[in-house]
Amino acid sequence: MDVSDNESKRPALGVGMVGYAFMGAAHSQAWRTVAHVFDLPLTPMMSAVCGRDADAVRAAADRLGWAAAETDWRALIARDDVQLVDICTPGSSHAEIAIAALEAGKHVLCEKPLANTVEEAEAMAEAARAARARGQIAMVGFNYRRLPAPALARGMVEAGRIGVLRHVRVTYLQDWLTDPGFPLTWRLRREQAGSGALGDIGSHAIDIAQYLAGEPLAGVSALTETFVRERPLPEGTAVGLSGTKGAGRGRVTVDDAALITGRLASGALASFEATRFATGRKNALRVELNGERGSLVFDLERLNELHLYDGTEPPSTAGFRRVLVTEPDHPYLEGWWPPGHGLGYEHSFVHQARDLLLAVASGEPPEPSFEDGLRVQRVLAAVEESAANNSAYTPVPPVSPAAPVPA
Repeated sequence: MDVSDNESKRPALGVGMVGYAFMGAAHSQAWRTVAHVFDLPLTPMMSAVCGRDADAVRAAADRLGWAAAETDWRALIARDDVQLVDICTPGSSHAEIAIAALEAGKHVLCEKPLANTVEEAEAMAEAARAARARGQIAMVGFNYRRLPAPALARGMVEAGRIGVLRHVRVTYLQDWLTDPGFPLTWRLRREQAGSGALGDIGSHAIDIAQYLAGEPLAGVSALTETFVRERPLPEGTAVGLSGTKGAGRGRVTVDDAALITGRLASGALASFEATRFATGRKNALRVELNGERGSLVFDLERLNELHLYDGTEPPSTAGFRRVLVTEPDHPYLEGWWPPGHGLGYEHSFVHQARDLLLAVASGEPPEPSFEDGLRVQRVLAAVEESAANNSAYTPVPPVSPAAPVPA
């Protein structure tokens, strides 16, 4: 029996995606791939993709593997062959689309950050709680949780391998904005992006820190800066992290970089740097956790590796050692290649699709939930408040966990 025979015996779950650029392409690859890699209780069907330009979205549907194209997200949500709505649009539209989809009885996957404001994120989390009582699933897409090495690190922290946590350090460094002639794309406009490096890559840094530590940030002190305050207006539509400059200039209304210190709920200290002005750094996310009995280090640019220092070993032989995270019993690796054959960036989205499909089938709440997304959003807001107030220490309001749904 071939894969298609197995898939035909599983219930189908129709997926509709809004947005088809950088993230839309990554999500599409995941939906195309996931059922061919993992043995799942549901088969995702790529029912329709939505975008504003009819010709462009039809071309994207053909290129990415979607059966149909829509130009109105409301029409996509209303389709009978869509049971799950995947939101890959700028943050300014996340709340409206997600809430409408949940109220229409659909499951939802929403790209990070969850929203552009705390108020929007709170409304989304409340809609997700109400939908949860109806058996619907809502998940936010912090895909770096789904790489095998961070997932392994989380298990080691939970098991007490490094003991009581003392420090968390996270840097996320990119350089795609160092050219002052780069155009004023949507990621540089507050009304569309919400914030700059802070929300775009800083949200990843904050989420991965809270995920690995297993606890939230309790408060922060921060600095933000915008280095290039005016840029050429764009010509046409930006794709991914690129764009073409046209005539005229406009004001940048988001941060270019953020520096953050903070304290976790347990008292452990945390530090973060998020910038799109680190010349020579392409996608350099690095996380280090120091505990009383050891340390763990993950570097996205070496994403198949985890570095472990075991502080219980004799000093004469102690040292950081590389763990190659490619064994079949490592997280997510059961469906992939023989040991030593590494994975890449796109596989995190395949694993995200896998976990979401399992949650839909089981009815178990997924992680990261909309509450987790709200938790990150409150940190982002506290960072901006601190930066606007001479770096004053600013508490992060806690997020109450969703009540369990009665059996």
